[in-house]
Amino acid sequence: MDVSARPPQTAASPAQAIRLEGVSKTYPDGSVGVRALDLTFAAGELTVLVGPSGCGKTTTMKMINRIIEPTTGRILLGDDDVTRVDPVELRRRIGYVIQNVGLFPHQTVRRNVGTVPRLLGWDKRRTADRVEELLELVGLDPASFGNRYPHQLSGGQRQRAGVARALAADPAVLLMDEPFSAVDPIVRERLQTEFLRLQDAVRKTIVFVTHDIEEAVRLGDRIAVMSTGGRVEQFAAPAELLGSPATPFVADFVGADRGLKRLAVTGIDMADLEQPPVVHVDDGLADARAAMVRAGARWAVVLDDHQALHGWISAERATGAGTVREAGKRMEAWVPIDATLKTAFSTMLQLEAGWVAVLDGDRFCGVLTPESLHAALRRSVEGTVPETAGAV
Repeated sequence: MDVSARPPQTAASPAQAIRLEGVSKTYPDGSVGVRALDLTFAAGELTVLVGPSGCGKTTTMKMINRIIEPTTGRILLGDDDVTRVDPVELRRRIGYVIQNVGLFPHQTVRRNVGTVPRLLGWDKRRTADRVEELLELVGLDPASFGNRYPHQLSGGQRQRAGVARALAADPAVLLMDEPFSAVDPIVRERLQTEFLRLQDAVRKTIVFVTHDIEEAVRLGDRIAVMSTGGRVEQFAAPAELLGSPATPFVADFVGADRGLKRLAVTGIDMADLEQPPVVHVDDGLADARAAMVRAGARWAVVLDDHQALHGWISAERATGAGTVREAGKRMEAWVPIDATLKTAFSTMLQLEAGWVAVLDGDRFCGVLTPESLHAALRRSVEGTVPETAGAV
């Protein structure tokens, strides 16, 4: 394909915030699906609605694109009140991904992904270019998958095609209703990883519904925990939610192991790192031992000629003649500086290490020990402030 002959791509639709002002849903029998919600889903962020079955999370999401009409309140997409616009036109502006994908079985993947652009009257070339772009973006090679039918795809591949279809017309908003719950745990984790990569690239305003708190914590920039009757118990960032549950319901829902879950959303801070003695591969063993004695340490980190991590050496091995290069040990327990505390802790456990080195590229930054890791988590928890729905 001659790239130079392609028409210029349209600018990406800017992400728009969604505001719910006093939104409720009451059914004819008097039952309350959602109760007076005041929420703002920030532009370009992924907000998760999580809670038990029947708490109103899917109802809330469906009111945004008016599959369900709200009883009271306003829903603003940017500056537009969605309750005052044509619902069909509204839905063409909003991407929608559901649990069982909803691909048309009699159409190829290419035809499925191009559905909304065709409805919007895009020409064939523009539609074809957009379909190719999106299939590559979601990890489906157009040459291999474009002409397949949904029944010829795995569950994970169908979900990717569903996401591509939802993004086809470059919507400002993406609604996702338990999109990964129908696949096995291994595929689900892979889809979550790919979706985070995708969101980093496209930065859409996303409302994501799930009943799984671990999925919510992994994916969400902010999480709204809902309880039966359509009430929001807490609306907060994942770390805050896990560190400072606002109500007993939230504490029970996130689980007694919320401290461990919090490890997954807490990054490594340079201030949390310990600085053990450092020696180099060509240092003499006597000099290395002297460095450990001065620091009151039983071991030292070993760096190579380029200041990159080489390994470690214990005081017991730093005796006699020779150099550190000959007596030191390789160090496999390390993580990058942008890793989470969970990754660091998992590395310690997996390698049965008493500490884990932290690297910025090849540069040695310091180490995390079980004690410093625990202190980092405690400081993280103490720095959060609970927020409940309606708080100012």
